[in-house]
This record gives sequence, C-alpha cells and structure tokens, in this order.
Amino acid sequence: MRRSVARWWPYDTETFRWEPAFHGRLAHRVTLDAGIDEQFDAVAAIGAFDGLHLGHQELLRGARKEADRRGVQCVAVTFDPDPSEFFDTHKTKTGTRLLRCEDRVAGLLDLGADAVLCLSFDAELAHTEPHEFVDRFLLQTIRPISLHVGDNFRFGNGGAGDVALLHRIGNQSGFETRSHALKSVSGMPISATRARTQILEGHLQDANELLGRCHYVRGVVEHGRGEGTSFGFPTANVRCDCRDLMPPQGVYACYVIMDGLGWPAAVNVGAPPTFGGQGEAFLEANLLGYAGDLYGREVCVSFVSFLRPSRTFESVEELERVVLGNIDWVAKNLGDHALEVGM
Repeated sequence: MRRSVARWWPYDTETFRWEPAFHGRLAHRVTLDAGIDEQFDAVAAIGAFDGLHLGHQELLRGARKEADRRGVQCVAVTFDPDPSEFFDTHKTKTGTRLLRCEDRVAGLLDLGADAVLCLSFDAELAHTEPHEFVDRFLLQTIRPISLHVGDNFRFGNGGAGDVALLHRIGNQSGFETRSHALKSVSGMPISATRARTQILEGHLQDANELLGRCHYVRGVVEHGRGEGTSFGFPTANVRCDCRDLMPPQGVYACYVIMDGLGWPAAVNVGAPPTFGGQGEAFLEANLLGYAGDLYGREVCVSFVSFLRPSRTFESVEELERVVLGNIDWVAKNLGDHALEVGM
C-alpha cells in the first residue's frame, strides 16, 4: 500500500528559491511489537537523522547507490523520539528538535529510501544489548545485505556498540558494514549539534549551509493580540511545539508554507518588547500578497535570513516605519507573491 507523506523542501541557498522534491512513497512505522509483514533484501542506512543535514544526505545517497547496484530495496532506519531526547529529558521541555519525526520520514523517502523503519525508542530499546538490537530489530525485520552508518555510530545499551562491533556482527550474520566519514564544512564535521548551535547563536545562514536547506518549524495559526492589524499589517500568529528549535528572538525573512505554496513573510520570533511581551515564545508572520482566513491552519515557517534583533521602540509610529522596512526587504529579496514548493 502506497501513501503520501509530508512534503520535504530542499533549499538552494544561492538563488533563494524552493526546489520541490516530493514523491509519495511507502513508509513503514514499526513499533517494538509490530513488524513489517514480509522480510525483504535491503541495503539499510541507520541513524537518528535529526535535521537531515548534508552528512545525512550523503549517507542516504551512498545507501541508495548500492541498493540500485544490487537491485534491492533501500531502507532508512531511524528512531522516535531521537535517542538524545530520551536520555536528556530537558530536551523534551526546551526547543532542540530540528525536525519532527514525520518530516524526517518524508525527507528520508525523498532522499532515496524506499521505506523507513521507524523504531520507538523507549526504555526497552535503550537497554537492549548491541547483538540483540541487530538481531531483533534488523535481522528479524529486513534481510540486510549491507548497513550504512556514520563512523561515529553507536548502538545498544549505553552506546556499547560501535562501527567495529557492527563489522564483527555483520561478518557473523552475513551482512557488510559501510562506515562513512563525517562530511565537513569550513574544516569542521557537520552534525546536528553543530547546526543547533548555529541556530541558537543566530548564525542562520551558516546553519542553513550545514542543513542544505532552510531550517523550518511547523505550527497552528491562532488569534493573537491584534496589534499588527491595527497598524494595517495583517498577521498570522503561529503557535509551535515547544520541542522545536527556534532561532533567537528577532525578525526574520521567511516563507510561510501551506497547500504547496510558500508566501514571503517578515516574521517576528518572540513577543515584541514594545508591547511588554513575556512568556511563551511564538511567531508573528506578516505574509506578503496573502488574503484569506488562516485561523486553525497548520503552516510551515521556513527561516531564510535574519533581519534585525528585537528591541523596544519609542513610539508606535517608529515601530510601523521599521516593520514596513522589514516587509520592503522581504518583497525585494524574496518576492511579493507565493512560490510553488511541492505537490
């Protein structure tokens, strides 16, 4: 049975335009108690894949290329939640997640996987010994011809398993292990941690370079304070999951995406200090060229460029001038009408 999954939008940072790359494919979500109905030969890539950065993309390309050469399926194996979230409960309360699970699945499919095996990461799996992990969750689910992993890959209880152990298990069980050196940018290895740090420190363009796309979050549009409307700036107030990673408070040039269209927008992250906003962070998006009712809609907000930090204004008139300047920058650099981002 084939079904469509969420879209994935790789981003071309040189032209600032979206390149749709969505294809509906089969996705298997497998829990500890439910397996795929039928085993099949496969080349598999394994990892948490948070962010699906350029290193992850290269890993998937390697697995896809070998699967094509061998004439078998290419399977991506990932975890929900990310193991780092399971072991650090602080991460479940603060924004550290680069991609939601459904977006990771969609991205893995569009990067070339024929199916995604998404394992529920809980206490039982976390305390599974390395040999048992391979036997129970890989050998009894698929018939791996080879496994592709990063050369820093760890698995099993306490991270006891490494690439060398995976090689030995494979030699005994009849599969090969392909370890990939970490891809580097600016002389440093790419990692999800590095991308998170760049975003949290406000280095958005550097983060987007590591990701090979724009960082984005999802949220639902709800009624806000209404100040923007009183200035003549219709806004979409977007509430996001607290686990999703936000850039620092400030104003950003973005695309707000829904129904396969990306609308250029000036987006404020966090409550504007002019109005004494405190508490939970949220997004206020001024969409260019959009007219319609967005309340209750889920949208994707994709961060393209940092415009300015948040600050207090002396008057509403000064605020209005600055916001109009932000909107003008967006119109000149991202356009004043929607772009198609996928089907």
